[in-house]
Amino acid sequence: MVVQRVGAAVGRVAALAALLLAGCAGGGQGKPLTPPKTTVAPYDAVAGEPLWAVVPLRNETGTTQIDTLAISDKLVSAVEQAEGVRALPLNRTLAALRALGLADVRSPADARRIAQALGADGVLVGSITAYDPYHPVVGVSLALFPVAPPAARTPVDPARIALAPTESRVLGGTPNADRPVSVVSEVFDARNHQVQMDVRAYAVGRSEPASALGWERYLRSAVLFEEFAMFSGVERLIRQEWVRTAHP
Repeated sequence: MVVQRVGAAVGRVAALAALLLAGCAGGGQGKPLTPPKTTVAPYDAVAGEPLWAVVPLRNETGTTQIDTLAISDKLVSAVEQAEGVRALPLNRTLAALRALGLADVRSPADARRIAQALGADGVLVGSITAYDPYHPVVGVSLALFPVAPPAARTPVDPARIALAPTESRVLGGTPNADRPVSVVSEVFDARNHQVQMDVRAYAVGRSEPASALGWERYLRSAVLFEEFAMFSGVERLIRQEWVRTAHP
């Protein structure tokens, strides 16, 4: 009798273990995952991926309800998410600015000094041109300056940065030192239907589709919308780089 009870107990333990293993195996498979949208840079990475230094964005919106350093951190993250290019942490760039006695990057010469101090291949400068945390709305202008030989000091006007020509052919080569190689200026308004479609594409793989808001959470949160705006700004800048490098 005792042997039968022991045998039955062992059988129940074995059955329970089998169920647990089956549950773990099923849970390991889980639901299918979708990779998020990514941006691929056009650079030859045989000698290593180009390294960008991101200068803190300027606030040119006329409003004080904006944390430019937080949004600049999101810009660094957006560059880091791109394949084929890397970005230095924002704190490294801030420390270099302080060490050089610069409050901001106001000229291509300043950009070269920052790049040389940090060992960067390019410097990304820009400004926030529009901001509303309630709709939300984020406007951004970005300009990419490569390391280049010294040239005459020419002021950089972020308000007119989108009109600057792009004449350089290769990042880190010998471009016109007074001009950025690529520029972009965009305003992302959550009420715009094209922006909403872009947000939905961006949210794939980054949000839980079965949640209450799903992809629309990026339209309801100013912080999340800022992430989308910085990603889209970098995406458009790299698209400019594809066009530039494809037409030597």
